[in-house]
Amino acid sequence: MTYHVELADRAVRDLDALYQEKNVAGSEAAARWYNGLEGAILSLTKRPHRCPKAPEARNSKRDLRHLLYGKKPHVYRVIYEIDERRQTIWILTIRHGVRRNVQKDGLT
Repeated sequence: MTYHVELADRAVRDLDALYQEKNVAGSEAAARWYNGLEGAILSLTKRPHRCPKAPEARNSKRDLRHLLYGKKPHVYRVIYEIDERRQTIWILTIRHGVRRNVQKDGLT
């Protein structure tokens, strides 16, 4: 079964900020990294349940999961939710792994 990936507005802003921050347009290595992140996100279409539950799931009472991408100390967390009824994966936010957990209101 294949799922469809949708990005929340916040996730789109996060990706755009990463694009600018990493200077993807001016660096071949940054472009490879960014394309790898996009590929990792798209890989969720086949096996979205493979990633562990996100710590934020405890406080939000939602079934949130997180995909880790990168190598220490540059690990990013892709926080997402699976909508089984619609067969959709909602990418909620993408953040650096060392940042604090997302608060409830930051996942809308």
